[in-house]
Formats: sequence, C-alpha cells, structure tokens
Amino acid sequence: MRILFSLTYYTPHVSGLTIYVERLASAFAERGHQVTVLTSRHRPELPTDEIVRGVRIVRIPVVASVGKGPLMPQFGPKAAQLLRNHDIASLHLPQVESPLVAAPARTLGKPVVLTYHCDLDLPPGRLNAGVGRVVDAANLVSGRLADAVVAYTDDYAEHSPFLRRWRDKRVVIGPPVTMPAPTVGEVATFKASHGIGNGPVLGFASRFATEKGIEYAIEAAPSLIRDYPDLRILFAGPYREVIGEDDYRERLRPKIDALGDHWRFIGTLGSHQLPAFYGSLDALLMTSVNSTESFGLVQVESMLCGTPVVATNLPGVRQPVTMTGMGEIVQIADAASLEAGIRKVLANRDAYQRPRADIESLFDPSVTVASYEALFDRLIEEKRQAV
Repeated sequence: MRILFSLTYYTPHVSGLTIYVERLASAFAERGHQVTVLTSRHRPELPTDEIVRGVRIVRIPVVASVGKGPLMPQFGPKAAQLLRNHDIASLHLPQVESPLVAAPARTLGKPVVLTYHCDLDLPPGRLNAGVGRVVDAANLVSGRLADAVVAYTDDYAEHSPFLRRWRDKRVVIGPPVTMPAPTVGEVATFKASHGIGNGPVLGFASRFATEKGIEYAIEAAPSLIRDYPDLRILFAGPYREVIGEDDYRERLRPKIDALGDHWRFIGTLGSHQLPAFYGSLDALLMTSVNSTESFGLVQVESMLCGTPVVATNLPGVRQPVTMTGMGEIVQIADAASLEAGIRKVLANRDAYQRPRADIESLFDPSVTVASYEALFDRLIEEKRQAV
C-alpha cells in the first residue's frame, strides 16, 4: 500500500498531532508499506526531502506565515504530483491546505481519509477570526470530499461541530500510545540531574501555548507551596519560540519568575528521557482550556509510567482518566478546582495506581495501526471495484 500523509507541521515540530502521525507513519513503514509525509518546511534548515525510519518526508517551503499558519503556494502542485504514485491520502486536520490534497485525490480516484485531531479555537482578535473562518471552510470542503473521517473518541466527536456533521462517514480509532516503563535507577538519575529532592513533583509535557491553560497551574502554585515547601513543577516541552505564542509566554513570565526555583523549564526531552521524567512526577497536569485539545496523548504516556494525571473536564481530554480511574478530573479554567484535584492525588497517590498491563490493553498502538490498515484496505478496494 502506498500512503500519502498530509499535515501542516511534522517532526521536529512537537505537538500531540505530530507525534500521532509520526507513530502512525513509522508503523506503516515497518509493516512494509510505502509512506510519504507531505508537510511544511517550517524551519529553513530542514531538508526538503529526506527519509527517516523508512518514511519519506517532503517539506514545502514557507513563503510567509499568518499567525501559526504557514503559507505554501507549492503545496497543492506537489500534492497532485505525489498522489499519482500513491493509493490513498491520509489528511490530518485542522489543515488549511487539506482541500489541495483532497480534490486531486478524488479526481484521480484515490480514497481520502481525514483524521480530525481537534477543533481550532483561537484567541480573540480580527486576524484570528479570519484565520478561523478560512480553516473552517477548508475543513468543510475536505469533509465533503472525504470517504471516511476518523475521530479519537465518541466523547469528543459528539461535542465537535465538525465531527457531528459527518456521522455517516465517522470512524472512531483510538490514538497510538507507547512509552517504556522507567527503571528505579533512571528515575533517581533524572531527579539528581535536575536537583529534585524528596518533595512532591508536578509536571507538564506540552508546548507552552495558550490553549494549554498553564496560567491556572501558576495561580494554584503559591497555595500548594505553602503546604508543600519543597514542591517542584517541571515543564517539559518547547517554551521558547513556540509559533504564535510569544505574547502568551511574556504575559505569564512575571508570575513564573515569582515562583523561583519551584518552577523549572527543562526543555524538550528526547524519547529516551521521557520515561524517567514521567516516573519522577507525583502527578502530570493536563490543564487545557478549549477544544483545540481533543485527548492528550501525554496522559496515557504518564499512566504507562505509573504516574496519575490531573486533567480538565474537556470532551476527549477527560477520557484517559475516565477509562482508567488513574487521576482526577477538574473544572476547566479554574485554579481552585485544579488545586483541589492536585491535593487529592498528592494526599493518596497510591489510590490512583493501576497495573501497566491494564493501561496497555486500552491504548495498544498495534490496534490503532491495524484499524487504520483495515480502513485503508477497504476503501482502496471499494474504489477499485467502482472503477
């Protein structure tokens, strides 16, 4: 099978969407399929065409950006060229360029599968409102052209205006999540390298972005520190030069600085470092505030390392805790509710432990890949029979 994946950003950009597609594309390549990823060349030093873990990555030059959206005039022509040598198009939305892939795919008789990762919920402002309308229009056109629309969960799908529209095409496939278990030694080494003592440790595994609701953890921190003087909050993930988030970071900087050594940015961690990071935490924080967050793969990664989660009550986001019981669900954009949830976990962390095998059985990446493979095979065969 020859599969063309299309998305706006891909590795080394870090987000739940890019991690999802990287895992999916790599798994298909390992199964012997021909896989190409069409994406933006969001950093000028990135190669325009390379192969990583058996996956060909084709990056289109960015001539300008509007907010977080790169402008890529060559995207459509390149998509049409690549589609001639592929059997199916797998589009990952939101992506304003998606109709430029979906339309030629339909013209060439190739199936189109959309995976809808989240709604786009931008901050207020005239520019963002315009961007939102353009992306919504692109999503709508692609939805009409698609043969199937994939959602992570029924919970999120039934609360998303876009996914509700396509119930007749909708397929629910759980996301691919994998994370090795940390050893005691790895955790001890990680803590020592970051100067972490015996006090409680909270953590984020995230981009520093508006939709993540990071300010509510910052607001809750002073009260927690009064009762837990050795509390540490570790932020793992990109926090400088996050596209479109400079103003948000600068707005929160004074309050973060006021927390002193209780708050630490530890940067983007490699995959080999993540198990020890999760294993060093007493709780992972998932403080997202809007539907731009639809699940939160990091929650399951944390659970696989034995660490419970405190997550907001957003559709989709609440599912990992709901399914496993491994954490607390708190109110959205509410520092007091977040603090209460954190206190519950810190007071009785053992009550939130579950066997790793139970978590693995719920979020087995091989099941995700097999589900996509079966869907792709079925749609390709239907197209062949129609011809």
